Amino acid sequence: MLKLYGATRSRAAIARWYLEELKVPYEFVELDMANGEHRKPPFLAINPMGKVPAIEDNGFSLWESGAILLYLADHYEPEPLTPQKRAILNQWILFANSTLSIGIFIESNRDNEMPKLFPPLNDHLTQHDYLVDDQFSAADVAVGAYLAYMPRMLQLDFSDYPAIAKYVENLSQRPAFKTGMGF
Repeated sequence: MLKLYGATRSRAAIARWYLEELKVPYEFVELDMANGEHRKPPFLAINPMGKVPAIEDNGFSLWESGAILLYLADHYEPEPLTPQKRAILNQWILFANSTLSIGIFIESNRDNEMPKLFPPLNDHLTQHDYLVDDQFSAADVAVGAYLAYMPRMLQLDFSDYPAIAKYVENLSQRPAFKTGMGF
């Protein structure tokens, strides 16, 4: 059985949400980060960086939330990805983990990056319900998770970006979101 290693209030929630969407059986292994369990040899054998999330799947270990989402999409989505769909999926997941997260969650970047990132994202979501081929995918988990965290962690609202607000609201109503993200 696949094991997902994480902690409360960690990026493991992103992988957990996608596992719930895929209905893949998994065991959630909660690490006691306060007591340094993520810095002890058993976990460092899985992720030498000592960060969560990480997974073990039939002897295969992987860490980094974006890499985990891509792996899960490759191995557990019912339909195989074409090279083009994989490239677009990669694009959005990389956008979430690098451009969006760094642009918005690092406070010194926020005022400069929000006006660059949110209008084109809002435009895309005005025309599409989801990020890739108008079908829910790992890209929506990656981008949607960060967007969902923004009002809670940063007190940002999307009042100037109604399509983003609607997208986050729609994602947050999914049962797997509620289970995986925990809110």
